[in-house]
Amino acid sequence: MDWELKHELKAQLEQETGYYKYPAGTRTSVALVYPNSYFVGMSNLGLHIIYELLNKRENTACERVFLPERKDIQRYANTRTPLMSVENQRALYEFPVIAFVLSFEMDYFHVVEMLQLGRVKVRAAERDERDPLIIAGGPCATFNPEPLAAVVDAFVIGEGEVIVPALMDCYESAKRAGASRQEMLRQLAAVPGVYVPSLYVHHYDADHRLVRIEPQTGVPATVARQWVQDLDQFPAHTVVLTDNTEFNFYLIETARGCGRHCRFCMAGYCFRRPRNRSLGIVTREVKDALKLGKRIGLMGAAISDYPEINELCREILGEGLSMSVASFRADSVTKELVDSLAGSGLKTLTMAPEAGSVRMRAVINKGIEEKHLFTAMDLGLAAGIRNFRLYIMVGLPFEQDEDIEAIIDLANRLKDYMEERGSNGMLTLSVNPFIPKPFTPFQWKPMAERKQVEKVLKHLAQSLRKRAHVIVNIESPKEAYIQGVLARGDRQVGEALLQAVDLGGSKAFKRVLKDCGLRAEDYLYRERAQDEVFPWDTLDMGFTRKYIYDELMKAAALKPTLQCFDGCHRCGVC
Repeated sequence: MDWELKHELKAQLEQETGYYKYPAGTRTSVALVYPNSYFVGMSNLGLHIIYELLNKRENTACERVFLPERKDIQRYANTRTPLMSVENQRALYEFPVIAFVLSFEMDYFHVVEMLQLGRVKVRAAERDERDPLIIAGGPCATFNPEPLAAVVDAFVIGEGEVIVPALMDCYESAKRAGASRQEMLRQLAAVPGVYVPSLYVHHYDADHRLVRIEPQTGVPATVARQWVQDLDQFPAHTVVLTDNTEFNFYLIETARGCGRHCRFCMAGYCFRRPRNRSLGIVTREVKDALKLGKRIGLMGAAISDYPEINELCREILGEGLSMSVASFRADSVTKELVDSLAGSGLKTLTMAPEAGSVRMRAVINKGIEEKHLFTAMDLGLAAGIRNFRLYIMVGLPFEQDEDIEAIIDLANRLKDYMEERGSNGMLTLSVNPFIPKPFTPFQWKPMAERKQVEKVLKHLAQSLRKRAHVIVNIESPKEAYIQGVLARGDRQVGEALLQAVDLGGSKAFKRVLKDCGLRAEDYLYRERAQDEVFPWDTLDMGFTRKYIYDELMKAAALKPTLQCFDGCHRCGVC
């Protein structure tokens, strides 16, 4: 045991305010685990939401656990010190319930690593009544839990506020009744929004293709996503305050979901229906931030779509606070919002056209026109913002060479526009390879060949290299293609994941896939048939497969889909 590691966690806790800490043995203990660093995890609003939700229950005590910094992981291993919680420095294996927050596919490797460091059996099939119950939620769990099906006992499918209380009630009832682990899992499977993977058998053919999913007797054929109907019932904000975060703000969620129907975006499909919090609820949380003297970070799929954004901006600045936003859309941004951001010290205005050409923006149903980008730039320049950032994807379905050239052309014209208006600021392009995701219209489409994407990325960088004050930032294609396998991966991929952790993690993943008789190319580059069985077919997001496939056909035909509106029943969610 390295006692210094324990002292460091205590010191970390002393730098926080707002945490919960209960006497040992008085409540059911839950370890809320974020499979990345404290610095990253404490910026995740979902972590704060579930932490408070569990701790406000009469019989639950929730403590946080984070992935140690890389330099400390070896200290844990060398000294045989188990991974511990921040609040009480309790060993992970001592918690009866362990709950993971899954936001990013690359964190799957960390899930396995953290269980090993915490002395918890990694495989669900090897755990018995004496071992913790492992649950997982978050975006990745909702979209496709199968790569971690061998690890996690139960997944939360949807929004935790409406699932976790019922899940914990079921768990505690089963424990009081002396239920076996298997009996408990069957009871959990009956809770709406809870998926227990061990109760579903996946059948593969000789080519390792999934052909059938068979639920055990008495188990629901599908698990329906659960979501909060009225966000005002569940205010969402920063709970534990610390300066050691990626985003050092008091986070406030203004809205959830998105109704814009961008065809590449999981948020628009798996968090549908779009919902807004009332202005009164949000402003009340603004006043809480005022007491703490914290800068406000507004969270939502597109802050500019919030119907009362101008009033909210006036409220925040009227209280003498500063603000930042997670994202906004160039076609709905207002002068009030941009002026408020500039007044708060924003140096760079970010826009997300995602594609350079009109044709590609029609393919993805982005709904952003060039005039919107120039108008947003005008608003930024008028407010004194000198720098701009564009989010761009390459390798999108139906992409052609001229669409790549259009990115270069758009960047040059936007930079020209800045200079014509007296700005010598930076224009930054953040370029990412496109990754097809489950439950989106592009789930059937292959990922673009890596060599071709790397060629495109090199071309973009070289074409804009000589332009002064233009920067092209590129996400690692290597990591993107690992994400691509994991995003649409099945249980076979999960087996390779488990083995890869012991052989170097993500660096060994492709090699281990091959050793398991699998080809990364089959998951990345293969066009799926319309009726193909997907690993996530057990889950129900509320809309039909036909609806999603029709959107793919509309993408090919460059046909638009209108955003959500009151009284709309097109997709089946509402």
